Amino acid sequence: MITALDHVVVLTPDIEAGTSAYQTLLGRAPSWRYTGGGAARALFTLDNMTLELVAPDGEGENHIRAVLDEQGEGLASLCFRTNDIAKMHRRLDRLTLKPEAVAEVEAQDDASGAKLSWRRTRAATDSAHGVRLFFLELASERPHSATTAEAPITSMDHVVVATPDPERAAALYGARLGLDMALDRSHPDWGRLMFFRCGDLIVEVAHRPGKDATSGPDKLHGISWRVADIDATRARLAASGLDVSEVRTGRRPGSRVMTVKSGTCGVLTLLIEKSAKPD
Repeated sequence: MITALDHVVVLTPDIEAGTSAYQTLLGRAPSWRYTGGGAARALFTLDNMTLELVAPDGEGENHIRAVLDEQGEGLASLCFRTNDIAKMHRRLDRLTLKPEAVAEVEAQDDASGAKLSWRRTRAATDSAHGVRLFFLELASERPHSATTAEAPITSMDHVVVATPDPERAAALYGARLGLDMALDRSHPDWGRLMFFRCGDLIVEVAHRPGKDATSGPDKLHGISWRVADIDATRARLAASGLDVSEVRTGRRPGSRVMTVKSGTCGVLTLLIEKSAKPD
């Protein structure tokens, strides 16, 4: 049913500031921008998914502004791709995830006038344990984001969901949504980590060490991005004025990682080079 993680949504109060920040971080230009329904949006499409920035647009009451007031800037939702939205809707209904009616959506790029269309539904947030989950059937592929700098980010490696109840989360993402569990590991320093394959990336579910399971909500926690040359990417981001950590050895054998501490619209952000370069 689910074929990939289509996109993640990051809420920001200012679409221009957010777009500038992610163009710097990703080293890529937005490939699609549009407004409507009280929101301004900028999309960055990479090799395996899209990041969608969303900001309130217009004056007066606004549902995007209300969500920002409630949870602040940062990761707001996940949208999974399916090749049959009607079948996906029926499955979500059987799984008691209380999906909304399937909606037909069309958007026009502000610059080119090109159009995209898709069909989508959404699970009830309380049924998804506090995480906003959307499901989408896209009529045609989005254009890719053009590279604007050296050593750009190439793709997403994983998105992290923090949970107070790992068994409940495992049941949702594995048994109910049908994602393939690739790893289930506990460590005294890291807690319990579960990796669910979703196309060319991982949905990571994390439970902090020393915490008993509770009935509180799950929360979107952060993103890890892939880079080809982490030293070159770090140099580029540092030269752009971002606060970045030193490169360090990653948990994954052969990997190196670094943390980006600013310029991410409140999203906890890790960059990963999947295999060390030869000496």
